[in-house]
Amino acid sequence: MKCTVLVPIVAFLAVLCGVSTLPAKIVIDWSQVRPIEEFDHVKAYLPVNPNTAGSPNRRIVNGQEASPGQFPYQVALLGQFNAGIGLCGASIITQNYILTAAHCVYSSPNSNDPIVGGTAILGAQNRIVEEPSQQRIPFTSSGIIGHPGYNLVNIRNDIAVVRLEAPIVYTERIQPIRLPARSDTRTFAGLMGTVSGFGVYSVANPALSDVLNYVVNPVITNADCLAQWSGMVELIEAQNICQSGDGGRSACNSDSGGPLTVQDNAESLLVGVVSFGSAGGCDDGMPTVFARVSYYLGWIEDNSDFVAEP
Repeated sequence: MKCTVLVPIVAFLAVLCGVSTLPAKIVIDWSQVRPIEEFDHVKAYLPVNPNTAGSPNRRIVNGQEASPGQFPYQVALLGQFNAGIGLCGASIITQNYILTAAHCVYSSPNSNDPIVGGTAILGAQNRIVEEPSQQRIPFTSSGIIGHPGYNLVNIRNDIAVVRLEAPIVYTERIQPIRLPARSDTRTFAGLMGTVSGFGVYSVANPALSDVLNYVVNPVITNADCLAQWSGMVELIEAQNICQSGDGGRSACNSDSGGPLTVQDNAESLLVGVVSFGSAGGCDDGMPTVFARVSYYLGWIEDNSDFVAEP
């Protein structure tokens, strides 16, 4: 992740009593926003598969544009690093907390140095335009809780919760995502997984996407994922879940921290948080690797106001 000039925040949008919003707004200089993978603390540690070459990426490629409100739990997360703004994804889990990747909110390869804060954009179809459906809520370093075992050197425990500075107001286009129940022991392998985000959507056009995009591919077993990742056992463990990269469809730049969901009883169920992808490019067919939400369910409960189903 390469840093750029810090985006100025002119004013804050506050949510009052869960009913109305104050007129003050967050103004974002989008020209200063960069993919999180360009920042040095991430770029230095992302894995290189011996069968591939190139720079690591995390973006939605070869997907399609979401319809307005299709993913009401999606967050565009802007993190204020020392020298710039990184764009990531996140998911709404309660009115006060969102769930993301630790490397989106820490400026070091461990959980010692949270960023100073940033902005969570909710309800966005086009992140550049401050749409009527959007809520832009700030967060600070005091609201960042990363897993104590987070280690970017071997990409372990890449997960964090973030408490926002004002409560989210739920609307038709802004809703929490359901998480697995405590009793849910499924691996979700074989189910179709959906990953969404505002990252780069075309290898030929490597600019960040203004609009929300998504791809659908099967969730695969960890054994199959490990085989495709050349047996890199230090990277693919029980704490991970993987999605096939078939058809060159993948999550990869600035989709980090975003949601992987499956359909369960006609509802979207959050099963993964985007962690890392192939250094050979997002369209090379390699699986995307996520933090497995069910593995961290107890930790999420202990560090937020989320309460899991039995």
